[in-house]
Amino acid sequence: MTAVYDILLLVFLSLVHVMSCSAAPPKDFEKARRDMVESQIASRGIRDKLVLAAMGKVQRHLFVPEDYQSMAYADFPLAIGEGQTISQPYIVAFMTESLKLTPDDRVLEIGTGSGYQAAVLAEIVAEVCTVEIIKSLGKRASVLLDKLGYDNVHVRIGDGYKGWPEMAPFDAVIVTCAPEEVPEALVAQLKEGGRIIVPVGPVGAVQELVRGVKTGGELKTRDVLPVRFVPMVRGRK
Repeated sequence: MTAVYDILLLVFLSLVHVMSCSAAPPKDFEKARRDMVESQIASRGIRDKLVLAAMGKVQRHLFVPEDYQSMAYADFPLAIGEGQTISQPYIVAFMTESLKLTPDDRVLEIGTGSGYQAAVLAEIVAEVCTVEIIKSLGKRASVLLDKLGYDNVHVRIGDGYKGWPEMAPFDAVIVTCAPEEVPEALVAQLKEGGRIIVPVGPVGAVQELVRGVKTGGELKTRDVLPVRFVPMVRGRK
């Protein structure tokens, strides 16, 4: 099943690449963002004004490879290199809204990728700490986020399973890759009453997006949406 899924994913991304190379880049990325927010996000039930504003402001086309920029605001994920993807806009908005964020929050993100999700978070909260295990992606995201003026985002190259204990505790944790179960270290780094959103499930299968709240020192969870994410990778011991 995993091999079949990987082949289908590669075929899909290859088709997207061909489409993006043959399509003329949008003349107005700002209009493309507005259309994305209206047709893909607000129309599907996302109501948080802070989330909608962030999705409408962050320049998603800057967080994808140049060949894919003409498809940056389309309703599907895109490859960003190193076998990783940027999630479709609706999933980014859904996960962000699920955390019920406030402007004073500090958020831990696992799986920096291109840095897009971190930028969306940074438009809403006081501080974002984001961890990426793939060095090339982490460095690229860090440079881009700094260039765009996101001085409230801190990028670390490391094992996401360990979180970022030196920066804990966090009001919320968002995981953009799929472990087979919620990592204990991430729960430990949540404040009491803190929220987490994470896709959980085996590699190559449909996973469940799990939302949890830390109550009495324990995580109370519920499944909220079936999804497919790249697997969460452990660092070397």
